Amino acid sequence: MQRRIDPTTLFAVILAGGSGTRFWPLSRESCPKQMLQIVGEDTLLRQTVRRIQGFVPSDHIWIVTTAERAEDIRFHVNALEPRVEEIKIITEPAGRNTAAAIGLAATCLHRQCPGSVMMIMPSDHAIPDREKFLGDLELAVQGASDDFLVTFGIRPTRPETGYGYIKIRQSEKSTPLRKVARFLEKPDFPTAKAFLSEGIYFWNSGIFVWKSSKILSEIKSHLPRLYATLQEMDGTETGRSDWSKRYAELEPVSIDRGVLEASQDVWMIPGRFRWSDLGSWAALDEVTEKDPANNILRGNAVDIDSRNSIVFSDKRLVATIGLRDMVVVDTPDATLVVPKERTQDVRKIVDLLKQAGREEHLIHQTVERPWGNYTVLQKGEGYKVKRIVVRPGSRLSLQRHSRRSEHWVVVSGAARITREDEVYLLQRNESTFIPLKAKHRLENSGKEPLHIIEVQSGDYVEEDDIECFDDDYKRV
Repeated sequence: MQRRIDPTTLFAVILAGGSGTRFWPLSRESCPKQMLQIVGEDTLLRQTVRRIQGFVPSDHIWIVTTAERAEDIRFHVNALEPRVEEIKIITEPAGRNTAAAIGLAATCLHRQCPGSVMMIMPSDHAIPDREKFLGDLELAVQGASDDFLVTFGIRPTRPETGYGYIKIRQSEKSTPLRKVARFLEKPDFPTAKAFLSEGIYFWNSGIFVWKSSKILSEIKSHLPRLYATLQEMDGTETGRSDWSKRYAELEPVSIDRGVLEASQDVWMIPGRFRWSDLGSWAALDEVTEKDPANNILRGNAVDIDSRNSIVFSDKRLVATIGLRDMVVVDTPDATLVVPKERTQDVRKIVDLLKQAGREEHLIHQTVERPWGNYTVLQKGEGYKVKRIVVRPGSRLSLQRHSRRSEHWVVVSGAARITREDEVYLLQRNESTFIPLKAKHRLENSGKEPLHIIEVQSGDYVEEDDIECFDDDYKRV
């Protein structure tokens, strides 16, 4: 007989600290994979939240991310309803892999609710079968209530080398829970082919369910330094500078390698739901509808005689002819062309961009902000040109710049300008000048979007040249 689940002790923890480098150029550090609409009708992160809403209340949904990404994550989920403001954001001082992120969430959660059961889900997976997923989740919660560490395995459909694997014991067949024999790293192709034929190997989904007290006990046994660091945290917040420094110095280790491989209490449920971790562009084949030639064409793309290929276009027309097993991704400032079999290597391009000091791995030309967005139209030595769009009723922070001045021209809408002690209105085709070090604010108090062209001039025109005095969105 199944034990009744106590909803007051059930929490969902969503891991959202990754950068998704293998989905470059669509993903950037400021807009990682989980914040992209790659499959389905919304971004992967918001799909993850919606998938669990109703199963747990909004105030039992916790998102773990890094301090540098927390503000963007909060604004990104603000589009969700209902009661989205109740979702809690847990911030890591620095990303230290999944063992530290899960341990941090477990510590905060255990202090708030000692009997809590936590469901850990990555924010960047595709799971189209919500009802089957929630049904399996109920079984996992029952197992966690018995002090098991429960994970989900996905029955493999091909000899995949991009996933980790879980081996189960053959004798465990009388229960939905199967005893885990071992975890295995990503195999080579012959090994993956052998796993497929044996029937006791499953893809490691990275989805876990357990009591917060149980995982903390396991971390104490197998990762004592991490446990000691977590116990030193004050309250449930992560702002103390000395503690943050110690956290940032922790060895990055996954929960699989650091804890689960050493534990004797790990059980697996064979997932009945469709799943993909979207580990590379080639993974779209698993979750996206194709045309009769087995192509995936998204955006402004036309094709003649290509097969088994993926073409993503943003605004520019991308025309392809006769491609075979290729991926083409075009954005306003970068284009990727790669054979499907090499899509795992896209992260190496990102590494090259970082080494060269280029910006194309950091931000898109268009950057979303809580008040609207801006697009970098052109940039050169000592200047930058932007198009800024401010939503009705929104305003930028009161700020000043120490190394640049700005010229603003209103293209459409009406702007309310604060410049030092002046407050005045600008209409279409009117302009103003913001001198160096002048306090200023741009505001749209009208009912239509405000569009302006901004020309920055100075010896430094990067985004970190800003001193903020007042901000409606409480950004740092």
